[in-house]
Amino acid sequence: MRAALRSRPVRALLTGSGSALIAVLLLLGGVFDGAERSSYDMRARAFTSPRDGDDEVVLILVDEQSLEWALEAQGQSWPWPRAYYAAIADFAARAGVASLTFDVIYSDDSFYGVSDDQVFADAVERHGRMVTAVFYGRETGRAEPFPDYLPRERATVSMDAGDLDRLWSAERALFPVPELSAAAAGFGNVNIAPDGDGIYRRTPLVTEFRGEAVPTLALATWLVAAAGTDDGNAGLGSPTVRMDGRSASVGDLTIPLDRNAGMIVRFDAGARERERYSAAAIIQSEIRLGSGSDDAPVVQPQELEGRHVMVGFSAAGLYDLRPMPVDGAAPGVEFHAAVLENLLSGRFMRQAPLGLDLLCVVALAFLAGFAAAMARSLTATVVALLAAPLLPLVLSSGAYAGGYWMPLVVPAAAGTIGAVSAAVLNYMTEGKERRFIKGAFSQYLSPAVIEKLLEDPSRLQLGGERRELTIFFSDLQGFTSLSEGLTPDELIALLNEYLSDMTDIVTESGGTVDKFEGDAIIAFWNAPLDVPDHPNVAVRAALECQSRLAELRPVFRERVGRDLYMRIGLNTGEAVVGNMGSRTRFDYTMLGDAVNLAARLEGVNKQFGTYTMISESTAAAVADGIACRELGRIAVVGRTEPVRVFEPMPVDVYNAGRQRFEAFSLALARYYDGDFEGARAGFLALADDPPAQKYADKCRALAGDPPESWSGVWIMESK
Repeated sequence: MRAALRSRPVRALLTGSGSALIAVLLLLGGVFDGAERSSYDMRARAFTSPRDGDDEVVLILVDEQSLEWALEAQGQSWPWPRAYYAAIADFAARAGVASLTFDVIYSDDSFYGVSDDQVFADAVERHGRMVTAVFYGRETGRAEPFPDYLPRERATVSMDAGDLDRLWSAERALFPVPELSAAAAGFGNVNIAPDGDGIYRRTPLVTEFRGEAVPTLALATWLVAAAGTDDGNAGLGSPTVRMDGRSASVGDLTIPLDRNAGMIVRFDAGARERERYSAAAIIQSEIRLGSGSDDAPVVQPQELEGRHVMVGFSAAGLYDLRPMPVDGAAPGVEFHAAVLENLLSGRFMRQAPLGLDLLCVVALAFLAGFAAAMARSLTATVVALLAAPLLPLVLSSGAYAGGYWMPLVVPAAAGTIGAVSAAVLNYMTEGKERRFIKGAFSQYLSPAVIEKLLEDPSRLQLGGERRELTIFFSDLQGFTSLSEGLTPDELIALLNEYLSDMTDIVTESGGTVDKFEGDAIIAFWNAPLDVPDHPNVAVRAALECQSRLAELRPVFRERVGRDLYMRIGLNTGEAVVGNMGSRTRFDYTMLGDAVNLAARLEGVNKQFGTYTMISESTAAAVADGIACRELGRIAVVGRTEPVRVFEPMPVDVYNAGRQRFEAFSLALARYYDGDFEGARAGFLALADDPPAQKYADKCRALAGDPPESWSGVWIMESK
């Protein structure tokens, strides 16, 4: 298991799956139901829009101002006579409103006598499209069926028996007084239960009462308005409500339902933004208009023309204030107004099926945990940690704008838990590895290469691997005798300056410094990270080292009294590379025949009088800008198989000495053919070329004692 956790993809799958599992448990367990509802309220407030004073649904409220007017101007304390409500109904009729709804339960006879109830009933009948409230419950109200005086066709809708069984059932009811019951065009249920946190967010569209289906107040209003006024008192129009899975349909209107067959209310209007009128202003206006007074009405009737009017209480002492997503203490009629607006506009909130919710939260939580586990840098980890809550917020907000209640808190919480867990797990499993890599390689890799390794440690096989490398060995000519003439401090200062400059060139080209042995540098390319075209890169680095030493040569001459020259050997071939040593002390180094050959080539430079020598495998890969001249075929100490060796140089250097190099090649060809005298003459003509002079001496010896068989191979007898 510990080994598996070292794999980033495995950790990502584990943390992503863990986040998804947490999300499922949180969603099904209802742990964050309260927080989820609060987040819905936050979205509801964020997406409400300002009203322009032309609302389709307007409110007439018995507010504090209305109570003060009645008491001070009319001497009328609470409860009001129903003649006041009659004045509101007459003003609504005069204005030509589309519907009039009273969110008031007139279940008891008027305090001022039956005649007062009749005055109100007459006004309601004159209006013809008034809907009033009925309270259907289980504990409050009278345990009796529909009274004979209440027209059943105005209080019920038709439903199939199977659909009826799915409804919330009521056993008791509070009906309006007989006079009002006979006159009203429709009746709607006002018993709305809040969610578990006491906030009103949803409503049963239809309730079962004594084997009948009764509509909510807003649906009753919508039905009355839709039925028309052919007979002056249209009623509900005998509608049929059908429930089909997660929706209900009434005529051409389809209303989405939640998992409990309730309607989630979409609050498009902000707190106190829906247009409101004081009941006192409406009553005063009707009194002036009805009496023919010269005083202008407080409210002009045309202001309400064609609009749906709902009457309710907003004065605190009347106890009809309810907490809603957009307002912590809104008049109860605001809730019914929001439901009616949803029905009129066809803009609803939908709750996705549980399976789809699960899929969404699982996907979001998994993505957060997976992304955090795959993060390869601090910046990427921080981004993943921030995205864990922000992505669900963005998606759920977009879903709300489109009319869907998408879970926010559960995927945000599960994703955050997963992302944090992934970050901690990454630190625990990779932090040690990163510190090891940084400490182990900081001595012989450039910081840029180390950062690449830290981003993807999988590119480093710590146990060793076989790879093609280009191997570099260098040594300072005559360093042993040089060191004897320097104090230890002078020697260390010289070496540090020299090695620093050469090492910078190697590491900046992507090379890895294996080790230093006194003045010698051992390095290689193409491990632990891939270096494309590594033979060409290594040769260029070697030439740059020679160029840099040439720049430093005058400086060093002043300090040590002689010129410093460096011999470099390069070979390309397969080698085993990895951490080698004891459990407590090891080096990232290389082994193999290709390594030995590179070391021998560095020493062979002495035999040829050259300073940079590369093998045939390395020379074959050099690109534009570098030229190579063949130096010969050699067999180094400890290796019987011969190898062709070359001297690399910048193209401009080769072009400047082209004639000399071509003459060398012709003499070398005679040497290969065994024409030692001819070759010697050709080499002697190149007096300023050290390899030619070495060959001239070799040819003289061979001409004096010709070998029995000749392959053109110069066998090296020393390292």
